[in-house]
Amino acid sequence: MSQHEGEVAAHAQAETHRYTVAFPAHPAREDDPHYRDFEHYRKTHIDTAVCHVAERRGGDTSECAGGLELHHAHVEFSMQNGVDLALLERDYPGISNPDEVGAWVESADNLVFYCAKHHRGHGGVHNASASDFEAEVYVRNLIT
Repeated sequence: MSQHEGEVAAHAQAETHRYTVAFPAHPAREDDPHYRDFEHYRKTHIDTAVCHVAERRGGDTSECAGGLELHHAHVEFSMQNGVDLALLERDYPGISNPDEVGAWVESADNLVFYCAKHHRGHGGVHNASASDFEAEVYVRNLIT
C-alpha cells in the first residue's frame, strides 16, 4: 500500500510505562480460603479452555505460546481488600457484601484463560498498557 500525503509511515516505537501501584493489605495466596475455588475452576475448565485472545480471534492460536494460565479479569486477588464495593456492584449486582468478595474474585465472573504469552509475556495483559493489549487482539504482531 502506498503512503498518502500527510500519512505517517509504519514504524516501531519503544513504549515505557512506569508507575506505582498501591496494593492493599491481603492474605498470602496459600492462606486464601477461596483459593480452592480458583483451583477447582482451573481444573474443571483447563481441558476445554482456549486463550481468550485466540477465542476473540475466532479460535486462531497462531500467536499463542506457552500453556494456559488462569487470569483474574476484573479484580486481581491482591486487590480484593481495596475494592470499592459500590463501584463493583454497578457492574456485578449482588456483590456488595464484603464477606463475599473473595469468593467472587475466584469465580467464573472474574476468571479468564490466557496462554502464558498473552498473560505474563511482554505484550501480555499483566505487562502491556490496557489500550495496547486490547489493540493486540485486532492488530497482529502489534507488540514485539
